Amino acid sequence: MAHPTGIRYPLATEKCIRLMEKENKLIFVVDKKATKRDVRKAIEQLFAAKVRKVTTLNAHDGQKRAYITFAKDTPAIDIATKLGLM
Repeated sequence: MAHPTGIRYPLATEKCIRLMEKENKLIFVVDKKATKRDVRKAIEQLFAAKVRKVTTLNAHDGQKRAYITFAKDTPAIDIATKLGLM
Protein backbone atom coordinates (compact mmCIF):
# COMPACT_ATOMS: atom_id res chain seq x y z
CA MET A 1 0.00 0.00 0.00
CA ALA A 2 1.26 3.47 -0.89
CA HIS A 3 2.07 6.03 1.76
CA PRO A 4 -0.69 8.68 1.96
CA THR A 5 1.79 11.45 1.11
CA GLY A 6 3.14 9.62 -1.94
CA ILE A 7 6.64 9.61 -0.43
CA ARG A 8 7.99 6.10 0.16
CA TYR A 9 11.63 6.41 1.27
CA PRO A 10 14.82 8.41 0.64
CA LEU A 11 17.71 7.01 -1.37
CA ALA A 12 21.20 7.01 0.16
CA THR A 13 23.57 6.08 -2.67
CA GLU A 14 26.91 7.73 -3.42
CA LYS A 15 25.25 9.76 -6.17
CA CYS A 16 22.57 10.93 -3.72
CA ILE A 17 25.18 12.07 -1.20
CA ARG A 18 27.09 13.93 -3.93
CA LEU A 19 23.92 15.71 -5.09
CA MET A 20 23.08 16.60 -1.51
CA GLU A 21 26.48 18.18 -0.90
CA LYS A 22 26.92 19.96 -4.25
CA GLU A 23 23.38 20.84 -5.37
CA ASN A 24 21.33 20.82 -2.13
CA LYS A 25 19.16 17.95 -3.45
CA LEU A 26 17.67 14.80 -1.98
CA ILE A 27 16.24 11.86 -3.91
CA PHE A 28 13.12 10.04 -2.75
CA VAL A 29 11.35 7.00 -4.16
CA VAL A 30 7.72 8.05 -4.54
CA ASP A 31 4.41 6.46 -5.48
CA LYS A 32 3.98 6.07 -9.24
CA LYS A 33 0.78 8.12 -9.14
CA ALA A 34 2.31 11.02 -7.17
CA THR A 35 2.60 14.28 -9.11
CA LYS A 36 5.34 16.86 -8.69
CA ARG A 37 2.83 19.06 -6.86
CA ASP A 38 1.94 16.17 -4.49
CA VAL A 39 5.62 15.54 -3.76
CA ARG A 40 6.38 19.24 -3.15
CA LYS A 41 3.44 19.59 -0.76
CA ALA A 42 4.35 16.41 1.15
CA ILE A 43 8.04 17.33 1.55
CA GLU A 44 7.20 20.87 2.67
CA GLN A 45 4.73 19.54 5.27
CA LEU A 46 6.84 16.62 6.53
CA PHE A 47 10.07 18.56 6.96
CA ALA A 48 8.91 22.21 7.24
CA ALA A 49 11.32 22.90 4.37
CA LYS A 50 11.22 25.24 1.38
CA VAL A 51 11.33 23.29 -1.89
CA ARG A 52 12.68 25.15 -4.90
CA LYS A 53 12.16 22.48 -7.55
CA VAL A 54 10.88 18.92 -8.00
CA THR A 55 11.96 16.73 -10.90
CA THR A 56 10.65 13.20 -11.35
CA LEU A 57 12.15 10.22 -13.12
CA ASN A 58 10.57 6.88 -13.95
CA ALA A 59 13.59 4.61 -13.45
CA HIS A 60 14.23 1.46 -15.48
CA ASP A 61 13.72 -0.67 -12.37
CA GLY A 62 10.06 0.38 -12.17
CA GLN A 63 10.50 2.97 -9.41
CA LYS A 64 9.52 6.61 -9.66
CA ARG A 65 12.11 8.92 -8.15
CA ALA A 66 11.72 12.54 -7.15
CA TYR A 67 14.76 14.80 -7.16
CA ILE A 68 14.00 17.56 -4.62
CA THR A 69 16.01 20.78 -4.81
CA PHE A 70 15.74 22.76 -1.61
CA ALA A 71 15.93 26.55 -1.19
CA LYS A 72 19.27 27.94 -0.06
CA ASP A 73 17.99 28.53 3.49
CA THR A 74 17.04 24.83 3.81
CA PRO A 75 20.19 22.65 3.75
CA ALA A 76 19.46 19.18 2.38
CA ILE A 77 22.07 17.78 4.76
CA ASP A 78 19.90 18.83 7.74
CA ILE A 79 16.94 16.88 6.37
CA ALA A 80 19.18 13.89 5.59
CA THR A 81 20.40 13.98 9.20
CA LYS A 82 16.79 13.96 10.47
CA LEU A 83 16.12 10.94 8.27
CA GLY A 84 19.21 9.15 9.56
CA LEU A 85 21.00 9.12 6.19
CA MET A 86 24.05 10.91 7.55
